[in-house]
Amino acid sequence: METRINKYLSESGFCSRREADRLIESGHVKINGNLALIGSKVDDNDIVTVDQKVVTRKKDFVYLAFHKPIGIVSTTDQSIKDNMIDYIHYPERIFHIGRLDKDSEGLILLTNDGDIVNKILRAENKHEKEYIVTTNREVTSQFCEAMSKGVPILDVVTKPCKVEKIGNNAFKIILIEGLNRQIRRMCEYFNYEVLSLKRVRIMHIKLDIPVGKYRMLTKQEQAILFEKLNHKM
Repeated sequence: METRINKYLSESGFCSRREADRLIESGHVKINGNLALIGSKVDDNDIVTVDQKVVTRKKDFVYLAFHKPIGIVSTTDQSIKDNMIDYIHYPERIFHIGRLDKDSEGLILLTNDGDIVNKILRAENKHEKEYIVTTNREVTSQFCEAMSKGVPILDVVTKPCKVEKIGNNAFKIILIEGLNRQIRRMCEYFNYEVLSLKRVRIMHIKLDIPVGKYRMLTKQEQAILFEKLNHKM
């Protein structure tokens, strides 16, 4: 069965579809020795190379939940100090789904299934992400209400979200979007400084592992994830 070249590369675990398109456009990808084009199709009989390295479609995928520590950077660029890939040192090529600030900790998903990365990022404004935040000031009911209604940052107004006080200087927030340093910027708007920020849930997947450790998603977690994303194995 023929597959678009960007989907083939993502299913190989080599990169996401978005990155595949960049590689194709910049002339790094060849099919049977000929330069690939956006929209080119291949099957398992074709020889696909990226910078002369043969890429084959992967049949076994891994899906990891990782408790990112503070100070680790959400990047696969191994030239960047304290990058996530060197820290985890997983035996296969994997990449992260979404990001967490260097100054934040918590749940982040990693996989070698480039196709599901694309689907999750496309659906990012639909699924919930839950965070626990501590601040330098008392969290008031007025603050929670104002945060939940939407805050003007980065030339947009954030989408309505759920905010709940859970301690004198702490609150829980559930977002359905992921703007750059969103929670910190929202707090800054009300003159609050974030002292700590931890992501404890992505959709149905909960943070239940120690800092710096990772685990495989359970079969049930995978099944629910694939169902939500209409993802076929």
